[in-house]
Parts: sequence; C-alpha cells; structure tokens
Amino acid sequence: MPRSQETGRGLRGVLRNNGLSFALLSCFLIFLVAQSLTGYSVYNQEQREHGGETIAYAQYLGNAHFVSATMENWESEFLQMFAYVLMTVFLFQKGSSESKDPEKDEEVDRDPRNARDKPGVPGPVRRGGVLLKLYEYSLSLAFLLLFFLSFALHFRASFADHNQEQLEQGGAVVTATAYLHDARFWFESFQNWQSEFLAIASMVLLSIFLRQRGSPESKPVDAAHSATGEG
Repeated sequence: MPRSQETGRGLRGVLRNNGLSFALLSCFLIFLVAQSLTGYSVYNQEQREHGGETIAYAQYLGNAHFVSATMENWESEFLQMFAYVLMTVFLFQKGSSESKDPEKDEEVDRDPRNARDKPGVPGPVRRGGVLLKLYEYSLSLAFLLLFFLSFALHFRASFADHNQEQLEQGGAVVTATAYLHDARFWFESFQNWQSEFLAIASMVLLSIFLRQRGSPESKPVDAAHSATGEG
C-alpha cells in the first residue's frame, strides 16, 4: 500500500475516533471568535456613544469587557459539571439515562484496587496510594479547579471593567473588597449559574420519557420509562 494511503487511512482513523471532541472544540472556537467580533463591535459603539476612545481588535481580546463576559460563562459551565459529576455519585433519578440505577450496583462504583494488574489500567491505579486516591476523584477536582480559576478571572476582569466605567462617567472607583459585595458582580454570575442547572435538570428529566436513537446520552428507544441508566 502506498505511504500516502497509509497516512490517509491513519488520519481518517484519528478523525473518526476523536470526531466528537474535534466537533465540539471547533464549535467552541467558532462561537468564541463570533463572540469576540460582536463584543468588539458593541464595545467600540458604546465608547463612541460616551465620547471614549475606540480600540483595535487585538486590544479588545485582552480588554476587561471581553474577558469578564467570557469568564462569567466559563465559570458557570465548570460549576455545573463539578456539581453534576458529584451529585450523580450520591443522588438518583429513577428512569433517567443520566442516573445510576438505585436498585443495583454499578460498574463505576467498583474498587479499582482489585484491578491493579489488569492490562491497560491507568498509571495511578497501578501505583496505588495517595496518587490513586486523588485519581479516584480527579474529574470533579479538575472541574472544581477550573471553576475557581475562571471565577477569579471573571472577578478580576469585571472589577476592572466596572472601575473603568466609573472613571469614564466621573464616578468613584471601588476597592476589590467592596466590589465583591456589589450586586453587579453576583448578577453576572447568578444569571449564568441558574441557566446551567436548568439545562442539566432538563436533560435528566427529559431523558426519562424522550429518546434519541444512536446517542449514548439516551436510553434505547424501546426501553421502558422506568428503566434507569443508558443500558
């Protein structure tokens, strides 16, 4: 077989095996660029209306207006995923494809210490100890860390944006401590947090009665409404 065909076949395999992540990340980048372009237009329009100076697109990407808007959305996503991963450990929803079955033991609850010699197990499982303990909860910990990071970046950018507006409008700037108690900052956060939990609650409840053939997020089309889990 020609080398070019082997390379092509290998590339097709990579795309096929990672198509979901490629598609999602592509959508993310497309919409992030779209947000930055529209946000840039809005920002400069507001600057002109208030007699301020407009900025170049490259400057806008580091501007508090863009960073704050982006981070307040990211923080809500990471908070949602952290809470969801953790809640599904202990809480159940009978009939939902998003829940473990409360009537039986699940594979995700098995003790990994019994599989240290199993081929292909992750390194932390093979090593055991503290590393394994951390790895057992690494998914929720990663989302929690990402939430705190994006929350901090949101606060920093929103704080800077607020004080910039105050200066432009002849108002008084505030300290970081004072802004942490400002309703504006928490309004920016809560408006996103509530929507994320509504979205995931909708997924949990709608998957009881509705189906999507071929999706692992749905029960089989012929499954009873009372069947819990994806199987």
